[in-house]
Amino acid sequence: MTSRMDARFAQLKTEGRSAFVTFVMAGDPDAETSLAIVKALPQAGADIIEIGMPFTDPMADGPSIQAAGLRALKAGMTLKKTLQLVRSFRESDAATPIVLMGYYNPIYIYGVDTFLDDAKTAGVDGLIIVDLPPEEDTELCIPALKAGLNFIRLATPTTDDKRLPAVLANTSGFVYYVSITGITGAAAADSSAVGAAVARIKRHTELPVCVGFGIRTPEAARAIAANADGAVVGTALVDALRASLDAEGRATAKTVSAVADLAAALAQGVRGAQQAAE
Repeated sequence: MTSRMDARFAQLKTEGRSAFVTFVMAGDPDAETSLAIVKALPQAGADIIEIGMPFTDPMADGPSIQAAGLRALKAGMTLKKTLQLVRSFRESDAATPIVLMGYYNPIYIYGVDTFLDDAKTAGVDGLIIVDLPPEEDTELCIPALKAGLNFIRLATPTTDDKRLPAVLANTSGFVYYVSITGITGAAAADSSAVGAAVARIKRHTELPVCVGFGIRTPEAARAIAANADGAVVGTALVDALRASLDAEGRATAKTVSAVADLAAALAQGVRGAQQAAE
């Protein structure tokens, strides 16, 4: 059976365009609003949705996504509720790939085998676990692959040709290229450097290469999409959500549309890369 992820990239290939990949934090600012946002993203043009698993010590995340995780935890979000969010999303969307992104500790506490069973049943397609290197593949990566989940690995500007084969060995779904050194939201991506990096990674793998970190505007998304199989945007969407909250950090009538409207503009940017190439 073709996975949702493979089917989506195959569809995009026939359309001749790159993927628009969105990231939002599960439970930010509350469970109900979070579900409404995730449901709105495919209609806004998201091809793949990454959902953050809130964690108290998110070492790779910049201030915006750290704050989103803390808002979600404060509102009572848990890993079990994150999986429930995916289950609820799947009631009306059977096609959009969902990737859970975060850290190993909550999964370890949950129990790896139980988590993988529950994630697969809920309708999760893949995992990005930023603090598990290839040397720890037996912990989660290999069991996840056996459970039928993609395990998506990060490659960075410092991942050289000697290191790449280890990074790619058990990667599936797509490769996530981090366009900057440092934390999320810290700097703007350099599209020309990204193009060279993507070409280098593609010499080692046939998997799609999606690029994230440092993409905040439709113009930046368009430039990245012209050089990669997908553009990933997280911090800009999280910032749009935060700006829509009231003084107490609660959702307002504008919260869902604030995220969806920016996602739609970014999606148009990604699609503009295809039009420019034609």
